Amino acid sequence: MAQPRRPLLRLTWSDPESDATGFVVVDRLVTGIATGGLRTRAGCTMEEVEDLAREMSLKTGVYRLPVGGAKGGIDYPADAPDVDMVRKRFVTAMRPLLDTIWVTAGDLGTPQARLDAVFAQAGLGPSSLRAALLRSAEPSATVARVQQLFADGDHGLRMPDLIGGYGVAEASLAGLEGLGLAPNESKAVVQGFGAMGGSSALYLHLAGVRVVGVSDALGVILNTGRGLDVPALLAARNPGGIIDRAVLRSDDEQGPGESWLDVDAELLVPAAVSYVISEKNCDSVRARLITEAANVPITNAAERRLLERGVVVIPDFVANAGAAAWAWWAIFGLVSDPESSRSLLSRHVRPLVDSLIRAWTTDGISPRDGARIIAEERLDELGEQFGRITETVPLFEAGLQSTASLPRPEDRQRPIATIT
Repeated sequence: MAQPRRPLLRLTWSDPESDATGFVVVDRLVTGIATGGLRTRAGCTMEEVEDLAREMSLKTGVYRLPVGGAKGGIDYPADAPDVDMVRKRFVTAMRPLLDTIWVTAGDLGTPQARLDAVFAQAGLGPSSLRAALLRSAEPSATVARVQQLFADGDHGLRMPDLIGGYGVAEASLAGLEGLGLAPNESKAVVQGFGAMGGSSALYLHLAGVRVVGVSDALGVILNTGRGLDVPALLAARNPGGIIDRAVLRSDDEQGPGESWLDVDAELLVPAAVSYVISEKNCDSVRARLITEAANVPITNAAERRLLERGVVVIPDFVANAGAAAWAWWAIFGLVSDPESSRSLLSRHVRPLVDSLIRAWTTDGISPRDGARIIAEERLDELGEQFGRITETVPLFEAGLQSTASLPRPEDRQRPIATIT
């Protein structure tokens, strides 16, 4: 049996002033660069960061981004009083990578605004996107464009908090339609009501899907009849994703946290933590479709059992990669406002999911296997077109070229790729 491809680089950092340990994994380079966020959490491991770096490569591949995958992690409490000082020492030590090959951003436990402030304090410029900006012909103009787009938004929320959930919703809508389920006749449950879960619920609601359940750290809120008032719940959400129960209507119900799994709904969207669906509880799932908004919310064994039952799973590196792709489109100047951002993301997601569902229904190829095939093929094509690992090519030119062949909005149902 062939051995899995090893990552290009694995690095461990020991903080000289605390017990923090940091990790960087560069899975691969495309156009001499890789992208992936920096997470901060107590208990973070090299194995976790390596898995996430591999997933980032798959995300960049399916979205035709001319960059490889990477990830950083710091094993330290995200709420520690000195966490930003730890981050500052970490990014200072990582400067050789951050100047050249690793473009990082906010992630679990690492807010983007705090990370940008750390970069500024460390003398690394105004943005964690440093390695990409240094390769721009006009870095200051690129920074201004990205900052404006990040400040833009809809529905009282900024684009970084919206665009990932929009991608999840578009993947879900395409999946429902591919399975012959009309969105306006379908019900959905969203587990987790933070940035990703809240925006996923919002865009599903706006598309006509009846969102009958959402969960947060306090439990599940249900309305299996007329559905939940998602905008009202979003308005009553605190920064930690907790909903103020005072806004619930008389026919809204509450249940324990684990009860989200077996609600009678066509669609489940796990949008909180990893491995929440396992062999122990996967038989409770009643949905036809699961869209992974969180990273790795389903164990491999559970996914196999779900597929045996005919439950389709749209993998995380397809569904939740919209925010990462959008950030690069902002860097490249491919989007200018919320409308163009949503249009470009839809042109990626809808045909891709349509192809994956057809491959599943006609040939029995799971969406995860099909998406991995597509991602690896596109990464190989990008490597051939724009240079191998040791060759640096104009990143911004590559970004424009890699998106040029996308279908137009009016043609978005035409598959980008087929699996044979």
